[in-house]
Amino acid sequence: MNYQELYQSWVKDERLAPEDRAELESVASDEKEKEYRFGAELEFGTAGMRGIIGCGTNMMNVYTVMRASEGLSRYIVSLGEEAKARGVVISYDTRRKSRLFARKAAGVLAKNGVRVYLFDDVHPVPMLSYAVRYLNTVAGIMITASHNPKEYNGYKVYGEDGAQMSPEATEIVVGHIEKITDYLSVTGDETSPLIKPVPQEADDTYYDELSKLTLSKKAVEKCGVGLRLVYTPVHGSGYVPVMKILTRLGINVTVVEEQTSKDSEFSTVAVPNPEFKETLSMGISLAEKINADVVFGTDPDSDRLGVAVRDGKGEFLALSGNQVGILLLDYILTRLKEENALPANAAVVKSFVSTGMAKAICDDFGVALFETPVGFKFIGEKIKEWEKNGAHTYVFGFEESCGYLRGTHARDKDAVVASMLCAEMVCYYTYIGKTVYQRLQEIYGKYGYVLDCNVSVKYSGLNAMKEMNAVVDGLKKLSVWELGSFKVNAVRDYSSSVRRTADGRKETLNISKCNCVYYELEGGSFVCVRPSGTEPKLKVYYSVKAKDEAAANALLEETQQAVQALLEKAKN
Repeated sequence: MNYQELYQSWVKDERLAPEDRAELESVASDEKEKEYRFGAELEFGTAGMRGIIGCGTNMMNVYTVMRASEGLSRYIVSLGEEAKARGVVISYDTRRKSRLFARKAAGVLAKNGVRVYLFDDVHPVPMLSYAVRYLNTVAGIMITASHNPKEYNGYKVYGEDGAQMSPEATEIVVGHIEKITDYLSVTGDETSPLIKPVPQEADDTYYDELSKLTLSKKAVEKCGVGLRLVYTPVHGSGYVPVMKILTRLGINVTVVEEQTSKDSEFSTVAVPNPEFKETLSMGISLAEKINADVVFGTDPDSDRLGVAVRDGKGEFLALSGNQVGILLLDYILTRLKEENALPANAAVVKSFVSTGMAKAICDDFGVALFETPVGFKFIGEKIKEWEKNGAHTYVFGFEESCGYLRGTHARDKDAVVASMLCAEMVCYYTYIGKTVYQRLQEIYGKYGYVLDCNVSVKYSGLNAMKEMNAVVDGLKKLSVWELGSFKVNAVRDYSSSVRRTADGRKETLNISKCNCVYYELEGGSFVCVRPSGTEPKLKVYYSVKAKDEAAANALLEETQQAVQALLEKAKN
């Protein structure tokens, strides 16, 4: 059926809820809207599915959620009775319809004979990841669209290791989902005795695991009570766990009360993304009022942490995800070394689009650094690999998008443990007589200034993802050995796992494939272009190394102009 026929079949179907029929009838004269809703199916990949909330095959609604849950159920049933008995744990955040989608997913699984553990209130991604392993479930589901605008929601699936489901397992689940062509045929049993609450011990032991990861108890005891820290959960699921762990640590916290409500409209911010200083604006305003030292903010599913600190002039500076990443990396390695607790085979993992400065820091400490594609599941895979073969001991992992993880209690980004570590990091530097900003400047002075930023080119419409990927494919066909003032030392095509050098050599990349082009520039700088896997955005990452900030900004501007011209050429 074409989109018009599919639209009509849904409107006429007696199984469609009255409110959904009314919604579809309201767009009856809008061909573009109907095509968007029914001209495609919401894609289910290794990051699950994410989309705008609304009625249609290309939207997030109870029908797409139940269809995905039916596909997951069939996969679990195929694994046998033990897998069904181990079951699935489900969590959700504060977004529109998150609890409804969680209940619908639970009902479908239960009807298929799969045990379900359902959180009775919002819980963040890291606690879901932890609960999967604590309860020994075969899978986990998180209902969230992370940091996306309020119109979105999503459905993320986790494997038994607590990381997002592997590409291999996802492919099998997708195969089951695609066989379900009648979306409205899927039913569930939300009253099934197979649906049980997540036991309180899962929460309690999570906090116990985080408490074991503290690195500066003496500094916290000395400075924690006097620390002036402002925290905002931005209406998300981080409020309870972040406040609990900071209070347990002995940190003085002032919360932005107006942003503690579970407001699915996120009415106090434009976008609930702590990567943006604007999202932290109410926290910064409160911090100015009470003369606080630092501001924290977490996103709706509390896997990302945004941080603002006072700079050399006493004004608040919103740190980038890369800056927080290198500060935490430097702090963790410093404290482990000071305590003679740095493992001989210690390893750090980052996504390949994250700052190039990580290598200089790791080299200085004699710690191995590994790069992965974008997506914290790949960092989780490294943790799992090393637990099996003992080749390395994982000490820290991060992504430039404000995602950090110390410890192996979870296999995804954890803004709760990151909040704890950043708070004690502030205490540690206060204890030894400096500020976090001063330490950041010392890092730049020691390793060289690195300016990291990323630019998103927005796309829209039904073919947005296809158009973005086409641009990246176009880049692969171009011979590029200069970008602005930079010489290109090598080009990595991650879709074919090939690295080509300027002198004509060709090497194989030992890394998971993804549609991405990465330009290695002289001096340790880089540019990387990739389509987002969760939003209609083409993302361009820049990491520019220079003698100082002014020189880096000049180089960045010049490089951005060169890349913009390159992207235009790749479209043709």
